[in-house]
Amino acid sequence: MIESDVIVIGAGIIGAACAWQLAARGQRVTLVDDGNAGATAAGMGHLVCMDDDPAELALSAWSLESWRKLTPRMPESCAWRGCGTLWLAETPQELALAEEKKQRMAQYQVVSEMQTRDRLAAREPLLTAGLAGGLWVPGDGIVYAPNVARWFINDADLTHLRDSALSVDAPYVTLHSGKRLRARAIVIASGLGANMLLDENWLRPKKGQLAITDRYGPLLSHQLVELGYGASAHAGGTSVAFNIQPRPTGQLLIGSSRQFDNTDREVDLPLLAQMLARARHFLPSLETLNIIRCWSGFRAASADGNPLIGPHPARPGIWLALGHEGLGVTTAPATAELLCAQILGERPAVSPDAWLPARLHKQEAIA
Repeated sequence: MIESDVIVIGAGIIGAACAWQLAARGQRVTLVDDGNAGATAAGMGHLVCMDDDPAELALSAWSLESWRKLTPRMPESCAWRGCGTLWLAETPQELALAEEKKQRMAQYQVVSEMQTRDRLAAREPLLTAGLAGGLWVPGDGIVYAPNVARWFINDADLTHLRDSALSVDAPYVTLHSGKRLRARAIVIASGLGANMLLDENWLRPKKGQLAITDRYGPLLSHQLVELGYGASAHAGGTSVAFNIQPRPTGQLLIGSSRQFDNTDREVDLPLLAQMLARARHFLPSLETLNIIRCWSGFRAASADGNPLIGPHPARPGIWLALGHEGLGVTTAPATAELLCAQILGERPAVSPDAWLPARLHKQEAIA
């Protein structure tokens, strides 16, 4: 029997950040992970302030403050770049949405600056002509999330078990290897695998696809996102939206697509074609670049689109850190701080109410 204060199941960016934060607060932590690459390995690794609802804005703004303290400590392999984000407006109506976005983010001390058509073109000459303008958010950035997760784990004083959890019955966790673990708190941060582990339907898969180019050197200076991205992200059906990053390798990482309840790991070629066509609409020179790899992954979505961060409402001793969809990298530090404060019985810097799992604990939602 391995005894700990806290067991964290899942070593993606969320689980690793939670384990790191708990260990830094003096907790004896056992981290359990089966080594399978999940959403952390498949995603874009953006650090972006999102404001599609107040809870999302509060969590992402808080987390970006934490990232600014963390990134100076990280090695170059984590590939942090403070490239900022340019939100692109095609029409005067979208430019008005950019102004509203600026005002909302200002309420959380997030700095942004409206961009005229000419200023936008000066920042990114490869953009298509005729855009109405946009919004620059200089505090956003990018990281290479798999290496950040490894940094969290290596920087923490914890026990890391390469195994998978077979069952959870607080205060015990049984592993497939037959080992038994015991702790007063068990954190489930295993993404979509949490449904099977808990035998409960907390999450839905939201499939996404990405493409990356060959190495061309610096072509872009900012992460570029269309202003319709938020609406696409929260739409219920299949959708694509333009989002592209300049990676430190000299490559361009191109997104993004969304498909609910699709668990087929194969790339959807017709949808990929739509995604790339949308990207060329904003960045015509992509037509001349070679794409060397395409892949898919699965975001874990809650019923209302916001994460589940806090105690399981019906199983004492079990804590959830799940359902971050495409914002897991952005919100990992704030999630860890919020969960750690709750486990230790402290008052968190931000009220946890918007993310407590109890809000979704309905008979029809839980199997």
